[in-house]
Amino acid sequence: MARNGITGALLAALIAGPLAAAPTPLAMRETEAAAPTVPPIPSARDRAATENRILAERLDAIIPAIMREQGIDLWLLVAREYFEEPVVASMLDAENMHARRRTILIFYDPGQGKPVERLTISRYGLGGLFAPAWDPTKQPDQWLAAAELIAARGPAKIAVNSSDLYQFADGMTVSQYDKFTAALPAPLRARIVSGEGLAIRWLETRTPAEMALYPSIVRMAHAVMAEAFSRKVITPGVTTAEQVQWWYRDRLLQLGLVPWFHPSVGIQRQGVKGMLDGAEVIQPGDLLWTDFGITYLRLNTDTQHLAYVLKPGETEAPAGLRQGLANSNRVQDILRRQFAVGRSGNEALALARAEAVAAGLDPSIYSHPIGLHGHGAGPSIGFWDNQNADPRGSGAINANTAWSIELTSYAAVPEWSGQRVDFRAEENAFFDGKSVRFIDGRQSELTLIP
Repeated sequence: MARNGITGALLAALIAGPLAAAPTPLAMRETEAAAPTVPPIPSARDRAATENRILAERLDAIIPAIMREQGIDLWLLVAREYFEEPVVASMLDAENMHARRRTILIFYDPGQGKPVERLTISRYGLGGLFAPAWDPTKQPDQWLAAAELIAARGPAKIAVNSSDLYQFADGMTVSQYDKFTAALPAPLRARIVSGEGLAIRWLETRTPAEMALYPSIVRMAHAVMAEAFSRKVITPGVTTAEQVQWWYRDRLLQLGLVPWFHPSVGIQRQGVKGMLDGAEVIQPGDLLWTDFGITYLRLNTDTQHLAYVLKPGETEAPAGLRQGLANSNRVQDILRRQFAVGRSGNEALALARAEAVAAGLDPSIYSHPIGLHGHGAGPSIGFWDNQNADPRGSGAINANTAWSIELTSYAAVPEWSGQRVDFRAEENAFFDGKSVRFIDGRQSELTLIP
């Protein structure tokens, strides 16, 4: 089947060649490092070189495979300066941070095993990744130039990014669509189809080169989280939840890294219902939660960890809190076993919930793809506010995809008078088509803050 074909194509095209200008390579691991430190961060120039090399490899390997998988012979993408749609934004090289004026990209598969053409109909080039295909002195109208190029190739299907369900595949605006169809010869207008499948497959697919980098990127996030949940940052009885949030932001500025969302820090406390946050002061005996994610070399992390603030005389967290985290680890393992190529996110959710509930656990599962976006393209596996089937979970799980295994389990803690406590967990993982492996381990023990 085509899904197996893309796996082989990616491996054949991308596995060769050493990484240039990348973080120190780390192997994927199941257990989180005990004392993670931030790997060396290359210069901006070296980062750009890595981004450009990986982008070129992605274009060479993924585009032909997904166009043939989806049965599309021409894919047209449109973006305007400062209004880049998600797919085009992911195809800009490191020096072209935005589209210029209007940028039109065209992929055309001539068939018969011939290479896919990558063309740009715009006044400026695009990092040597797309061949210029417009001479304004001969055809001043950019849309007519695109229409003439398409008509000369006579594609059977012309894909444009339009989707009511997935934001990643809805990049064609009404104004640009109207201009495009007005310029296109009438017989070709009937050949326009949605590029939804192409957009999702392009964004969700991870390559060997990306996965060689990903453990180091997740390690960076783990290391910063370890600093946040330490006495370096937190003084019990003094430090507030929001001070830890802004410490994250300042620390990332120092490192030259960026978050893709504002970090979260919350407090669960014996005798208090729900999660405390904001100006609440962290106290001994508190169970702390954090949600933190960075973007680096175009890849994203999304991780949630728990910490316990020791009371005077304590050397470990209460057994009920430790068991709560162990329960969430069990739900993670149950969910990982439900991944199968072609299975929908909704099916994986139902199977995982059924097994977890049968085991006496109280789970809530809301996992999602991750990669070029934090909440990435591909099928969702549950939502915190919907544990039933959802249209956004109807898509198929594919091989070579990365995931945030995000969920929680609830448990009554005996040491807290049976209080129901929320044990949130989130770790990044990779599905190779056979098994789901954590990229840089997972938290299996509560972080302790003296």
